Amino acid sequence: MNQIIRNAMLSNQIASVIISIALMLFLGFAMTRITKRLRLPNVTAYIITGILIGPYCADLIPLSVIDHMDFLPDIALAFIAFSTGEFFRLPVLRKNGMKMVLLTIFEACMASIVVFIVTYCILGVDLSFSVVLAALASATAPASTMMTIRQTGAKGDFVDTLLQVVALDDAVGLVEYSIAISLAVALNTGTGIDGKSILHPIAVNLGVFLLGSLFGVLLKLFLGRRHSDDNRLIISVSLIFAFCGICSVLDVSPLLGCMAMGTIYINITEDNKLFMQLNYFTPPILQLFFIRSGLAFRLDMLGESTMALGSVSLITIGVLYFFSRIIGKYAGSFTGALLTHRSSAIRNYLGLALIPQAGVAIGLSALGARTLGGEMGMALETVILASSVLYELLGPGCAKLSLYLSRSYPTKLEDIVTKDAVAAEKEDPVELLIQRIQVIQEEMKKSSVCPEEEAFQEAAEAELAAAISIKGRRTMI
Repeated sequence: MNQIIRNAMLSNQIASVIISIALMLFLGFAMTRITKRLRLPNVTAYIITGILIGPYCADLIPLSVIDHMDFLPDIALAFIAFSTGEFFRLPVLRKNGMKMVLLTIFEACMASIVVFIVTYCILGVDLSFSVVLAALASATAPASTMMTIRQTGAKGDFVDTLLQVVALDDAVGLVEYSIAISLAVALNTGTGIDGKSILHPIAVNLGVFLLGSLFGVLLKLFLGRRHSDDNRLIISVSLIFAFCGICSVLDVSPLLGCMAMGTIYINITEDNKLFMQLNYFTPPILQLFFIRSGLAFRLDMLGESTMALGSVSLITIGVLYFFSRIIGKYAGSFTGALLTHRSSAIRNYLGLALIPQAGVAIGLSALGARTLGGEMGMALETVILASSVLYELLGPGCAKLSLYLSRSYPTKLEDIVTKDAVAAEKEDPVELLIQRIQVIQEEMKKSSVCPEEEAFQEAAEAELAAAISIKGRRTMI
């Protein structure tokens, strides 16, 4: 079967692209059926699928197709960043002020510092590689955190703090990455480190942020007119793609600009329905991105050391990166919460919820690999991908544990449904239990469809109603 597929793909370039995309989507879905039984996140299934069908296992996807999918990290990062912008609402930012920013900077930078000390000072890995890897350590996976919160129905001060820190986390991580990659390029080219090499990436990211803000205003102007829901989706996707194209021309990451676009749009419109529609639209794109990351995973490099990094094997770097980042995240969040006078629950358990790492870090590692090139670039992407699989195996469980320990979601029937909620007139335990079960069933009916799916269904129903109306008018004529 493998040979038949390979022959069909090699005989026709268009067929190879179409069949490759079909295989990536279907096999990625099939793998989630297995990981779901193991209670693992879908990201893990996608990365494993990419590895299994990649050049070092089944070799189902031609290298020519893999090499021409370099645009996927930019597109995936753009949608992730735009969705993250929804959490930067001004009323919430005003309420928490600089305390939340200070807490985020501490936990993000502490992770980078610990990773840098371990890789450069202890292992003696190349300076430019250590700088970029340390910068990537600051990023967290918002998707895993959001999935865990949604599954548990967690609420409260701990959850609000966690969501804001995760959203700010990626902004801090991008700034760190931009500075780090500029320093790495300066070191590799021999131009040296000076004030210009540090200030230049900051100025570039400020310009990208302002440009993204302008696109957010344009998005509001375009969607301010009366459009059908599917046209709103088309306009928003086209603007995000256009912004990605501009960033590619300028050779900068679209992450900060797309985050600014989403932030400006949500604050001037309060239109969260668009974010729901986009979140329901993007899963195939994100799935292709993660599978493509698995395809680029270099299994043959794990047990080897490269001349670019020194005598340390990649598996050693990956394992120590995995543990040192966890230590840095926990220590940074504990210190930041202590200095900002947050509650003991946030101080003790926030670090556990910040362990997951996938989307943003994988996307930035792909961009970093493209910028650094050669063995160093491949090594960077390999380390991040290998550790991301481990983080996605361990992270959601740790996030759920932090929500449980912080008492952010109820674990007893009495906490889920109170007596007041069911308006119990009698103290009969059996009758009270029946009423509570009925209330829970009603809540389950309400939450059986996620908000993103509901928004997408509403758009489809509106289009169907419009089509029926037009057909009816033509019939009357």
